[in-house]
Amino acid sequence: MKISLNWLKRYIDIDIPVERLSEILTDIGLEVEGVEKFEAVQGGLKGIVIGKVIEAFPHPNADKLSLTKVDIGQEDLLQIVCGAPNVAADQKVLVATIGTTLYSDGEPWKIKKGKIRGELSMGMICAEDELGLGTDHSGIMVLPDDAEIGTPARDYFKFEDDYVFDIGLTPNRSDATSHLGVARDLAAYLKMNENWQGSVRMPEFNQFKAEVVSDKVDVIIEDEVRCPRYSGVCFENVEIKESPEWMQLLLKAVGVRPISNIVDITNFVLHEFGQPLHAFDRKKITGNRVRVKTLNSGTNFLSLDEQDRTLHSEDLMICDDENNPMCIAGVFGGLNSGVTDGTTKIFLESAHFNASSIRKSSTRHLLRTDAAKIFEKGSDPNITVIALKRAGQLFREYASADITSEIIDIYPDTIEPKEILLKYSNVCQHIGNTLDKDEIHDILRAMKMELKPVDEDSLLVKVPTNKADVTREIDLIEEILRIYGFNKVDMPDKLRTTIIHKAYPSKRQVQNMISDNLSSNGFNEMMGISLIESKYYEDADLSKFVFINNTSNIHLDIMRPDALVSGLKSVAHNLNHQQTDLRLYEFGRTYVKGDGFIEDEFLAVYMTGKDSRESWNNQGRSDTDFYGIKEIVDRVFDKVKIDSYSAAEIVEHPWIEFGLNYSNKTSIVDFGKISQSLLSKMGIQQDIYFALFDFSVLFQACTDSSVEVREISRYPRVRRDLALVLDDQVKFSQIRDITRGIDKKLITDIGLFDVYKNEKQLGKGKKSYAVKFIFQDFKKTLKDKEVEKVMKKLISAFERELGAQIRT
Repeated sequence: MKISLNWLKRYIDIDIPVERLSEILTDIGLEVEGVEKFEAVQGGLKGIVIGKVIEAFPHPNADKLSLTKVDIGQEDLLQIVCGAPNVAADQKVLVATIGTTLYSDGEPWKIKKGKIRGELSMGMICAEDELGLGTDHSGIMVLPDDAEIGTPARDYFKFEDDYVFDIGLTPNRSDATSHLGVARDLAAYLKMNENWQGSVRMPEFNQFKAEVVSDKVDVIIEDEVRCPRYSGVCFENVEIKESPEWMQLLLKAVGVRPISNIVDITNFVLHEFGQPLHAFDRKKITGNRVRVKTLNSGTNFLSLDEQDRTLHSEDLMICDDENNPMCIAGVFGGLNSGVTDGTTKIFLESAHFNASSIRKSSTRHLLRTDAAKIFEKGSDPNITVIALKRAGQLFREYASADITSEIIDIYPDTIEPKEILLKYSNVCQHIGNTLDKDEIHDILRAMKMELKPVDEDSLLVKVPTNKADVTREIDLIEEILRIYGFNKVDMPDKLRTTIIHKAYPSKRQVQNMISDNLSSNGFNEMMGISLIESKYYEDADLSKFVFINNTSNIHLDIMRPDALVSGLKSVAHNLNHQQTDLRLYEFGRTYVKGDGFIEDEFLAVYMTGKDSRESWNNQGRSDTDFYGIKEIVDRVFDKVKIDSYSAAEIVEHPWIEFGLNYSNKTSIVDFGKISQSLLSKMGIQQDIYFALFDFSVLFQACTDSSVEVREISRYPRVRRDLALVLDDQVKFSQIRDITRGIDKKLITDIGLFDVYKNEKQLGKGKKSYAVKFIFQDFKKTLKDKEVEKVMKKLISAFERELGAQIRT
């Protein structure tokens, strides 16, 4: 939201530096995200002065040019070559002096001393459009005779610098959607904190009255839930023309393009009061009746931007007597009922609409108008008539309009101010400082709240209807704190907290531990959005997907049902930007429909490209392979101390070409090489290895998050190797499990360092595993007989349980 300082000063007398005012606004909950200096004319007319043409005669070398002598209040006259047909002696004109910057279509160009057709020119006599004062380029701009020579143009036109505050208005601040709302808040703060004695000046509208009551538009509200109040008034003899210059400047300052007096006045009142208005050409209201209702889904509506829009059954519409849609209520007008240059009769609407209804229609049709932004925060239902009167008086003054009806006001159920019980003790407890009762009363009264004592510790507070979100005692305390001042709350000298020790790690601890480990091993964390295009799942059962009405990007229409596709989009983006060696991981959630909505947590890991960084001393880089992703999965398991699981080969998986699954009664992780068909669909041309952890299961399976540190053993390790001839179906994990079952004390490491297949030497369906066993005792040096005793047990178990043959 943009607030103009000059506009604000129409209602409140303040002389506060812009920087300080920004701090105050931020302190009272109106966060200033930026301040911009606004110039009524680009360049601010710097270097432009009033001059008098002393002489004007034809240029000796050009038929269409004139040679002039101009007095700008200096000792010497300026010789200026001028091409305007209307230049003449004794005129008061605007002169751009040497060094002045002018703007043509927003592009700057500087006035320089030079010769034009052989004659010296020391400046430029300007037309309206060259200065940004209008659009006329038929000739130079001639001023009245009383214009004083040498006066800067800026002073002559009385242009005043303006500053525009860009406020990040939060959804709960329905009371501050206008300049008057900000002025009231600012006045309350200044009264309580800077001994300010002024008051907020309300705009006058006491001259509003109907000249002749000759018209009436009937209003029928068919949906009182979506439209609790509807007010309107009729005008005749309206003259459509430009709005006054002061109004245009204020509107331009807040980013509103002036259009005509009628449109500008409705926009002015919107930004002044925070009450949107809409003007209809009354001749286009069929049946002289307005119906406020919803229409059938699929009804067409031609909006002001000449777009055909398909209405939803919940869109509240302003219709004529034949149910023709004239306006999406509170959002956007229709082309066929709007004000044009030929309009002479107007029906002006001022209404209060349901905030939720307006928000849905606004986002559904991608129409984020100023009116919709106010209504969706909750407009004040009790200012519709006041805003009408203010606009009506401006219509009379600047459009010569006659008011030809009494105010129509349909308000079936009056919305009364809320009454909230406030306890003084709760105010002090929540704020943290002790506020006396009188100070609390003064703050509340400064915000125009009515008070009624209840007992020693409480009072009843009547909250104005412009504060739609102040519904509870805690909301009221927040209002008090805003005006009291956050910076006045005492900070304690000491911060006290309770350290809670948990026997098991939290999910956050486990996630951070895994994240630190992956990042320290060359991985980068990514975060994909939870939305994706359903086109990637054309062959899937779409009934399980969570579809959303995404009005900002219609292509992202479902919540992601899996981690892989959204992750591959990020991988593809990196590959397309020449980042071919990738190590990525993501913690996230997936969303599907089952018995209700199902939301699962995951950890996804992606690897592609070379397995190490390119370097002059690293010429042996190889491509990432299956064992690279397996190493990462094993490293995650080691980090969270999961040592009890089973491994199984993945077969007939929809997106894994080959891979493994680790499970512990429940599947923990699938990992392997992504299928070529999916990669081709995503536009990826190199192999991708992927691991998908069910993070909830992973967390349940981890046993401890503590880090163990122990002294490096002073005693030597002993290594023994075995070559085992086994059936092809036997997995290394079976060897590992048998080994751990026999000895957990002395065997500290087991590893597979060679796999050999040769049908002639080993036999059909056989393979040879070369396995290493590392022995170590941390208290003494191992003896050969102790090692051999364990090895004999291992060999016997391998022969018995796996049918192994020992190769020598």
